[in-house]
Amino acid sequence: MTTLRIRDAARYLGVSDDTVRRLVESGALPRAEDAAGRTVVAGSDLAAYVRGRDAGLDDPSGVRSSARNRFVGIVTDLVVDGLVAQVELQAGSNRVVSLMTAEAVRDLGLEVGSVAVASVKATMVTVEVPDVAEAGR
Repeated sequence: MTTLRIRDAARYLGVSDDTVRRLVESGALPRAEDAAGRTVVAGSDLAAYVRGRDAGLDDPSGVRSSARNRFVGIVTDLVVDGLVAQVELQAGSNRVVSLMTAEAVRDLGLEVGSVAVASVKATMVTVEVPDVAEAGR
């Protein structure tokens, strides 16, 4: 299961750490703990919170790209069926759906709650994930 520290959840939501702490305290985001006893938020819970909200996320990848149509979002749904997969991102008020191979989903480590970037060029959508070391985890 993907978990995010409070500061990372805040960065992906575009709000302050205190705002995320208030969301946790109010029950809007369920509280969890990591192995070190730090408060974290399950990625799947963050995905449920983000779905349908206009929560613009900053691009965490640090990648420079020629693609101008990049949507940073949270994976809100993932359907893997045999060799193919359907990945749904909520990127602010935009819902982006990508079809890809099941192997690509495994290679990227995608799961509900993962942060990913969808790059759109003509009819193709490419999904990228930040390097864990780059994301500050």
